[in-house]
Amino acid sequence: MTPTEPDGVGALPDYAIDAEGWCDGARRLPSPNFDPRPPGTAIDLLVIHNISLPPGQFGGPHIAGLFTNTLQHELHPYFEQLRPLRVSAHFLILRTGELVQFVSADARAWHAGVSLFEGRERCNDFSIGVELEGSDFVPFEPAQYRCLAALTQALLRRYPLVAVTGHEHIAPGRKTDPGPFFDWFGYRKCCTAEDQGRALSFPNLA
Repeated sequence: MTPTEPDGVGALPDYAIDAEGWCDGARRLPSPNFDPRPPGTAIDLLVIHNISLPPGQFGGPHIAGLFTNTLQHELHPYFEQLRPLRVSAHFLILRTGELVQFVSADARAWHAGVSLFEGRERCNDFSIGVELEGSDFVPFEPAQYRCLAALTQALLRRYPLVAVTGHEHIAPGRKTDPGPFFDWFGYRKCCTAEDQGRALSFPNLA
């Protein structure tokens, strides 16, 4: 399938998910923070997050450190509160557009926490989590949308995804990401699933 080109972001990378749930073209940094999904679970939801460490600062190894339990907590006062956390996401998209993968998409990453989607609790069980390096207060980079769109198309070819949502939509009042600067309309344009004979549903964008 030729990757769709969303308006204003240019040609997309050509990613593929292998038989073990890893993305060809992603930098692999395996995280210990995962476990098996419940038997027979369909992986049908994609959850979009944002993250920056320290908050509002970009670049550096700290996000990867958090997800791999190697964060140097003494490097910043904010990091001390993160010491007990054991969290992860399947993917991280850096501001440069680089794609990093921490957990096989076949496995359950620990990204959503207490969550509810269309009456189903424990969204980690049936979702894939993608973190964008960013915050609620600044726009994301075109390179990040290119990467996210290409990754979404690759995941559609491998998993029975039917919906995309934000962390804010499955944990309202507790989470706010990916936040008001995430371009849901632009992202939706490049997430058609014509080759799979189905279309993704998105949050209410009215």
